[in-house]
Amino acid sequence: LQGPVAVESLAKHVPGIRDLKYFHHMQTTLFGAPVMISRTGYTGERGYEIFCRGQDAGMIWDRILDEGKSMGIIPVCFTTLDFLRVESYLLFYPYDNSQMFPFPDQPPGDSLWELGLDFTVSPGKTGFRGHEEHYKLKGRERFKIFGLLIEGQQMAEGGDELWADGKKVGVITCPSYSKLTKKSMAIVRLDVPYAKQGTALEVRGKNLKAKAIAHTISFDDPEKKKRNAVG
Repeated sequence: LQGPVAVESLAKHVPGIRDLKYFHHMQTTLFGAPVMISRTGYTGERGYEIFCRGQDAGMIWDRILDEGKSMGIIPVCFTTLDFLRVESYLLFYPYDNSQMFPFPDQPPGDSLWELGLDFTVSPGKTGFRGHEEHYKLKGRERFKIFGLLIEGQQMAEGGDELWADGKKVGVITCPSYSKLTKKSMAIVRLDVPYAKQGTALEVRGKNLKAKAIAHTISFDDPEKKKRNAVG
């Protein structure tokens, strides 16, 4: 249950939900059924995931939609998640990884340095499986995950190529047209020298040819104020 009215919906039935912090969870009841609610969700919005018994799932789903209809709560498809995760720089396996866009001469597998996820390992931390390989790969990135802003309103497609200096320098892994920012954007894999804010690029796809720039991400709410909001 994601979005700006998610907390309003749950607050009618779950005491203390407004005080639940980002990435925390609570055991409670919802519509009389035992549930665990976590302050998480793959959207970048303030939202919640509801864990329940299988026999209660249908009832909870129906009640949320019935009671939330007047608030604008509707079911959405998986594509909506893609739009929102691009705005907030949330990578998704395997779509942003080399399993979807493999190197021609190498097996799938990316380093945290390439994916921009090196923050998940405390600097200098050792004693975990793979730590030697992790640090050895620093500075040896074959590509960088980065953002892309495209001129115009047309959305790109996954797999569209990025060109600069007369050569292919990257690929779009997940595109989006953001209704929040009114911009066409994407998560991309770029050759390292081109993964810098403002680098001029050209999108070359089957249905789109457009100018673009490399852009740091997140595109929306980079300080995570929506996800961290309390009250």
